[in-house]
Amino acid sequence: MAVKGNSIDKIIVVGERVLIKPKSLSNKTKTGLFLPPGYSEKEEIQSGYVIKVGPGYPIPWAADDSAEPWKKSELPENVKYIPLQPLVGDLAIYLAKGAIEILIDSEKYLVVPQSSILLLERDDSLFE
Repeated sequence: MAVKGNSIDKIIVVGERVLIKPKSLSNKTKTGLFLPPGYSEKEEIQSGYVIKVGPGYPIPWAADDSAEPWKKSELPENVKYIPLQPLVGDLAIYLAKGAIEILIDSEKYLVVPQSSILLLERDDSLFE
């Protein structure tokens, strides 16, 4: 899927999803054999850098016990979320099976649910 736009800053990640820029892998094996195009994309486990993170898992809204909840027609504006573990800049190792590929400004990105992320590598010096 291609997303038209001039900036990735306009993209909003929804829910418990993470926008990942796949890490470019070498097209050679350790012994020097060249791999065919698309070989690394078929691997079950891939890695990439976290570009954007969704707000997290929404917490259900608890109605006031004294009020009549069936008569309420509006939900509160201040929705609360359980935040996600990944932070922008983390290296994520994830299952490719759960990822959805999109193109933004002719670059390949993946939308990955947090449940598909296996490991995160974080450089704490990036957050100081």
